[in-house]
Amino acid sequence: METVLRGLTSEACLVYLDDIIIVGRTFQEHLNNIRKVFQRLQNANLKLSPKKCRFFRKEVSYLGHIISSDGVKTDPEKTKAVVDWPRPETVYDLRSFLGLCTYYRRFVRNFSAIARPLHKLTEARSSFNWIEECEKSFNSLKQALITSPILTYPRTDKEFILDTDASNEGIGAVLSQKIGNEECVIAYFSKSLGKPKGQIARWIQRLQEYDFEIQHRKGTSHGNADALSRRPCKESCKHCTNAEKKWKQTFP
Repeated sequence: METVLRGLTSEACLVYLDDIIIVGRTFQEHLNNIRKVFQRLQNANLKLSPKKCRFFRKEVSYLGHIISSDGVKTDPEKTKAVVDWPRPETVYDLRSFLGLCTYYRRFVRNFSAIARPLHKLTEARSSFNWIEECEKSFNSLKQALITSPILTYPRTDKEFILDTDASNEGIGAVLSQKIGNEECVIAYFSKSLGKPKGQIARWIQRLQEYDFEIQHRKGTSHGNADALSRRPCKESCKHCTNAEKKWKQTFP
């Protein structure tokens, strides 16, 4: 599908496997983009199932998310599986629960802090002892997903704000942009620090591509990234592992 729609995916549509989202800032632009996509599909002798098509929607459910002009939020139908999840009785059950929660971690501020007691139970030398702290963490994660915010889309016409902080335990960051008088969050990030990593020095080369200004923020107005760095995600987090693999492919 990506081959068929090559050249359109940067302006008219989004493609994941055989799913297509056609976008547009105005009704006319949206209509024109639909025509472009249909023409490509027709040229490739591909057909669409009318039952699976939805046209002229203000928001759509896509890969477990609700996408609209306001931004991206979690899909209540998908997060319901987390909310209805019974208390884990084994490490295997707990890892499954954490894996599902981790998929939506970018919507949850201080995710690693909330999930920390549960991650401890999954460590190799830990006994599965479900205490009150674990129960609180379990319920807090559910509540956080129910009340998770809408994450805004990054805008190339606005300056990006990257709040960063580090502690002995890890690093944390919040990516946002100022829209009007409000700093709107694009994504949260946190990661624990282990052994020194040789690839870090290569980030200097990577950062040279950007035009940025470093400003100091005192701790009282820097609670977002500060908290994330002091309560980082565990090293076993699949989200962080996948992100690290991606960067290693870029800088082997």
